[in-house]
Amino acid sequence: MRLEPRPGTAGPSPHRELKDAVRALLCLDNDTAVIIRQLTCSEPGYPPLETVVAVLPMDGEAHRWTLHRPADQITENDLRATLLHRGPS
Repeated sequence: MRLEPRPGTAGPSPHRELKDAVRALLCLDNDTAVIIRQLTCSEPGYPPLETVVAVLPMDGEAHRWTLHRPADQITENDLRATLLHRGPS
């Protein structure tokens, strides 16, 4: 799974690639919304930008995870560790 465009190509946005990666990692259907938001973080000791991943199924409970880094710096391993091992917040 590639989360960054190849050098020299426009490629998809980091948000689109993150959505696709989340959908694949969690085996989500097309009716489940995946929202990626990059937000300013003002909490002391954290990076200035954080990325929030939200999964909103048509039926069932919504889930949200926060990764304390900009969307364009998130790797597949970051997603796997956060979504599969830490659980939603």
